[in-house]
Amino acid sequence: MVERELMELIQQIQTRGCEEQTTEVKSARGGCPEKLYDTISAFSNQNSGGVFVFGLDEKAGFRKLGVYDAQDLQKKVMEYCEQMTPIVRPVFTVCDEDGMVFVSAEIPPVDIADRPCFKTAKGRLQGSYIRVGDADKPMTEYEVYSYEAFRRKYRDDIRAAEGVSIKSLDAAKVEIYLAKKRSERPNLAVLPLEQQYELTGVMRDGRVTMMALLLFGVYPQAYYPQLSIIASSVPGREIGTLNPAGNRFLDSKRIEGTLTDMLEGALAFVRTNMRTAIKINPQTGDREDVPQYPLVAVREAVMNALVHRDYSFHTEGMPIQLTMYEDRMEIINPGGLYGRLTVDQLGRTQPDTRNPALVTAMETLGKTENRYSGIPTIRYVMKEAGLPAPVFSDARGMFKVVLYNHAEEARTGDSKKAKIADEKGLLAFCRTPRTREEIIEHIDLASGQYAFRRYLAPLLQAGAIRMTKPEAPRSRDQRYVTAE
Repeated sequence: MVERELMELIQQIQTRGCEEQTTEVKSARGGCPEKLYDTISAFSNQNSGGVFVFGLDEKAGFRKLGVYDAQDLQKKVMEYCEQMTPIVRPVFTVCDEDGMVFVSAEIPPVDIADRPCFKTAKGRLQGSYIRVGDADKPMTEYEVYSYEAFRRKYRDDIRAAEGVSIKSLDAAKVEIYLAKKRSERPNLAVLPLEQQYELTGVMRDGRVTMMALLLFGVYPQAYYPQLSIIASSVPGREIGTLNPAGNRFLDSKRIEGTLTDMLEGALAFVRTNMRTAIKINPQTGDREDVPQYPLVAVREAVMNALVHRDYSFHTEGMPIQLTMYEDRMEIINPGGLYGRLTVDQLGRTQPDTRNPALVTAMETLGKTENRYSGIPTIRYVMKEAGLPAPVFSDARGMFKVVLYNHAEEARTGDSKKAKIADEKGLLAFCRTPRTREEIIEHIDLASGQYAFRRYLAPLLQAGAIRMTKPEAPRSRDQRYVTAE
């Protein structure tokens, strides 16, 4: 940044009265601050990077103090950055005002193939951090592993399924799969059966793979009970809401079996628990059923969760969650977006694939196209049905798809409110009062300012979301809540 941009950033910090996802304020009046490693790591490990601003006193409402010695401060910050793995190269800006000098240090994002960035002396597991709002949180073992898995191209879909023998697989299903592979690759037919197993992913080093268990297992959950779908239908808009009879769940089911079995089981659960309206076709006069959710969209969302979830040993105890609320359906799978893919790129760019063998096998079996068309299809059919756009979010080792229905419009009778653009699902998210940082994290864009301006500001202007302290817009205690 240039000097003018640094002064504008200082003014913004003072106006808002807080640090943010990409800004960290340090006084540096009496010397270089200690323990910068955590924030350097956290900034380096997020796609947007981050900025240190030196010369403000956070405890005194971000009052301007100036730094002790701009040259020495830059030298010492650089020494901190050189003690990171990989080494971080900050970009400094210095400006002055009324005899006070201010310094910023921009920390660039580390390429995802080199993450996590960590303090060398503490090691990868103890020295890696992630930014959450204005705080630096230690990475979990799984978050560290997820970067390792991408960098080293781990293949958890074809890792050995512990304790599983070839007798645990449905021989007929395996043969159908092999027959299809032989038709694609005729040279496979002349090879010994054991070699066919190895080359098609059924076995690896003589052991049954996770892929084979998930696709052809007689009962996969006998070995991995939580590799299933927990499906629930709740009476309100939040878990814990009770219906007049005092029940927390209208329906709840654990869906098990192979991936195909679970897909069909999830669709059956949704069909049973969603409402279906009836309308008269004005041209033919025929009665037509209008489902609450397009089943094509539900199928693609569940299929993506099954095929692209993380199957590493870190997530063996985490089922996929399918929850139907009054106004929406949420599908959550363990394992966030893989590789360099971001939420904004979903359906618009070819992604890295977490489970390539599993995806290819599903394509061979005719269960998926493997053409990256799932997300565009969900968006298209939701739009065609006149429903709000689906909301995708990626955070802390999980990926979530939210499909909304017309419950909001039906409940309020306010069609104008229902037509308010709410691409990120903030109306539902803010039913619980949220801070600015929580909203920016939920939106999950590289620029927190843009996210706030693009998605929240229009809802505030329309009165769909209100401030809890409208008399003090910049208050540190400010929360944003959906207007009733």
